[in-house]
Parts: sequence; C-alpha cells; structure tokens
Amino acid sequence: MFNNISKILILILAIIVFSISSLYGLSWFNKKDDIKDLSEDIYQYSAIDINGDTVFFEQFKGKYILIVNTASKCGFSYQYDQLQKLYETYKDKLVICAFPANNFLWQEPLSNEEIKMFCNNNYDVTFHVFEKISVKGNNKHPIYKWLSNKELNGQIDKEPSWNFFKYLIDSEGKLMYYFDSSVEPLSSQITVIFD
Repeated sequence: MFNNISKILILILAIIVFSISSLYGLSWFNKKDDIKDLSEDIYQYSAIDINGDTVFFEQFKGKYILIVNTASKCGFSYQYDQLQKLYETYKDKLVICAFPANNFLWQEPLSNEEIKMFCNNNYDVTFHVFEKISVKGNNKHPIYKWLSNKELNGQIDKEPSWNFFKYLIDSEGKLMYYFDSSVEPLSSQITVIFD
C-alpha cells in the first residue's frame, strides 16, 4: 500500500514539474529540429602574426582563406613564390595565411624575426605570415585543432602530413578542402576555385 502511494506521489510530482517547465518554455527533450550543427566557422579564432599583432579571422569574412604550414628549410619552400603570385592574382577574393612550423624534421629552425627576413628577402611576401606555431601534437595551435578535427570543423579529421599542406576555407568561414604538400599553389586544382 505504501509502495503504491509513493509511486502515485512521484507520478504527480513529475506531472507538476513537467507542467511548470512547459509553462516557462523549458524543454526536457531534444527535438530533432532543435539540434544545431555543432561545427564552428573559423571566424571564432585569432592568431599572432609575425610582427606580434593579433589577427582576428572574422576580418576575412566574404573571402576565401588558404592556410598553409610553412618551413624555410623544406624542399617545398619554393612554394612561397607561388603563394605570393596566387595572392597577387586573387587578393580581391582570397586571403593567404602562412603558419611557420617546426613539426617535420626540424625544417623551420629560424626565429620569428629570421622567418620574416627570409620571406621578405627571398619572396617579397605580402600575404599574412604568422608567428611560428605547432600544427600537430600536444601544443597544436587552436586554428590547427579546428582544421584537423571534424567535430569542430564539420568536414574532416586530417592533420598536416608535411610542410606546405594546405586547407581552403570558403567565403563563409567553413572548411572546404585540403591539398597535400605536392599540390602547388598555382596548380589548376586550386586556381579553378577562383577563376
């Protein structure tokens, strides 16, 4: 008898709580329509550039963003020249962001100041170059956490496999594609997007 009364009281209490929560617009259940895409856009992020200034990626809204991890001592470092030409050709619709990193066979041993001189003296770089970061491992920069984590970017789980690995972000801040290091910046695989 006591057991039945307890069950009835619990049921009444549940009905009261449910009624009050409905009255105030609270939801106890996830409706399919209420489930949002948890992936973020890149505009939530910022990074420190080679001059020590903070760059907020929201300032690039409306343009494509090509993000490249670079290294001055890599066999692909000639791609700096192509990145500059790509930028000059499409800068009305494209932003290029180079992130020097020393993650692959210590091919970026230079300091930030030395990297800046290397880019200016050898390639007359005018696109965005950032301070040296890590693009993988425990110290991975937040932007690279986003780029390589499908739960965050909504598209892929893919870390850079080498220097000059490229990610393309669309004009709404969403990750579109990635290109291996061997895909040159001026290749048709990339330029076709902007032509």
